[in-house]
Amino acid sequence: MTKVCLCLTGKTIDRDLDMLKKYRPYIDIAELRVDCLLHEERFSIRRFPELAGLPVILTIRRRSDGGSFEMGESSRITLLSRALAFAEVDVRRNFAYVDLEEELELPGLEEAARTFGTRIIRSFHSFKGPYDKLTGRIRSMYRVGDEIVKAAIKADSLDDVTQLFRISRELGDMEKILLCMGDNAVCTRILSEKLGSHVCYTSVKGEADFPPAASGQLDPVELADLYRFRSITKNVKIYGILGYPLKATSSPSFFNKVFGRENKDAVYIPFPSQTPDKFFSLADEIGLLGASVTVPHKEAVLSRLSSMSGQVQSVGACNTIVRTENGWGGYNTDTEGFSGSLLDFTRCKDFKGKRITIVGAGGAARAVTSEIHRLKGKALILNRGKLRAEQLAGIYDFEYGEFDPDGLKRIKKFSDIIVQTTSVGMEPDITDDPLSGYQFTGKEVVMDIIYKPERTAMLERAAKAGCRVLNGADMLLRQAKLQYQHFFGRKYPFE
Repeated sequence: MTKVCLCLTGKTIDRDLDMLKKYRPYIDIAELRVDCLLHEERFSIRRFPELAGLPVILTIRRRSDGGSFEMGESSRITLLSRALAFAEVDVRRNFAYVDLEEELELPGLEEAARTFGTRIIRSFHSFKGPYDKLTGRIRSMYRVGDEIVKAAIKADSLDDVTQLFRISRELGDMEKILLCMGDNAVCTRILSEKLGSHVCYTSVKGEADFPPAASGQLDPVELADLYRFRSITKNVKIYGILGYPLKATSSPSFFNKVFGRENKDAVYIPFPSQTPDKFFSLADEIGLLGASVTVPHKEAVLSRLSSMSGQVQSVGACNTIVRTENGWGGYNTDTEGFSGSLLDFTRCKDFKGKRITIVGAGGAARAVTSEIHRLKGKALILNRGKLRAEQLAGIYDFEYGEFDPDGLKRIKKFSDIIVQTTSVGMEPDITDDPLSGYQFTGKEVVMDIIYKPERTAMLERAAKAGCRVLNGADMLLRQAKLQYQHFFGRKYPFE
C-alpha cells in the first residue's frame, strides 16, 4: 500500500517536529527537506530520525530540481555523508531512505547506507516536456534491486498526466514513485495506489513559514478525510468533475462522503482541464466511469457523446456524463436542480406570470432558460456577448441584451426574479459583480448559482437593498443527487 509522506519544509528542526506531531495520525513517513533548513540547523540533522520516531526520507534538493539548496555539490555531498554517518545497529535511528538524483554517483556512500538499512530513492525532476521517452529513462535509472525509482514531472496539461498513467502500466511491478507536479494533476496524488507509487507526498497548508514542497501536493488531512486515501485500491472506481479552473467546487466533498457512508471502493476527483479532449483521453486511460461537467465545458462535451437525454438535446448543454458500452452518455441535472431550488424558495408551483432576468448565456444559463420556459415564465437574457444572448433567447422567444445602459434599464421590466448563472463573483474573485450597474429596489428575488462564497458581492448588495436572496448550494445538492442516480442507476439513498 502507498505510504503517505509529509514533506517537512520548516526552517528549524523544532518547527519540523511540531508539524510532525500535529499530522502524525495521518502519515506513515516524513521527508526531511534539509535544503529548507537554516544553515546552522543543518549540523543537527543526524539525530532527526530518532527524534521523529517514524521512518524518514533524507532529501537535500538542489534549486535546479525544485529545491532550495544553493551551496554547490561538494557541500551537499558533505551534508549527505554527515547525515548518514555513525549509523546505528537499530535502524530506527537511521534515515529509512535517502533521495539521490539519477546522475549522482556516490558508490561508497550508497553501499554504507544499504548496509545499515537505508533504502535509496533514485530520482529525477523534470519541469518541461515532452515526456514521450520516460519509460526507457526510468528503467535505465534502476541500478540495484532494493532501489526505488522516482519520476516527478511538471504537468502542463492532462496529456502529461495521461502519459504518466501509461508509463505506470508499462513499468509493471517495478518499485517506483510516479507523480505529476502542478495544480491540474492532483489526481496523480490521489491515485498513487493505482499508479503503483511507493510514496504519496503531502504538504502542510495554511502555515506561512511552512511552504509546500511542490505544486499540487495535498494536505494530509485533506487526502485522508476528503479523498478517503486509505480506502483507495488499485481497482478503485473513479468518478470526477471536469471544468476549468475548478478553484471552488464542493462536488468532491459530497460524493466522497457518500462513498464513505456506503463503504464503496470509489473516489471522486477534480480534473481541471482547459479542453475536454485532454480530459477524455485521460478518462479512457484510467477507466473513469462518470463525471460532472461544469464551466466552461457544458456545451463543448456534446460532440463527445454517443447518446444524450432529451433534456440535453433540448437545452444544448450537458453537466453529467456516464460511461456506457457504446461510449459516453450525457444528462443534464442542472435543470431540475435549479427549478426545484427556486420554486421551493419562492413557494411557487411554476413561473407563470413571472418576468425574470437571466444573467449569462453559457451552459448553466441554457438549463435555467429551458426551465423558465417549461414552467411558463418570461425572461430577459443579458450577456457580455450580444450574439450568444440573442441565439439563446431566440429558442424560446425571450428578450435579450448586453450589460450596457439599455440592457440594465430593461431589467426593470423583468425584475420579479433575477438569476445569475455565470462564474463572475466566484472564489477567488469574490469582489466581482456582474450587475454592478443595476440598482436593486428590494422587491426582487435574487438567485446566484454560485455557492462559494456563500454570498457573492451581487447577493450581498441585493440583500442590503432588502431583496430575498438565494445562493447555489441547494441547487448543487439537488443536481448532485440526480447525478448519483445516473452514475449508479438507482435513487440517492440518504435523506
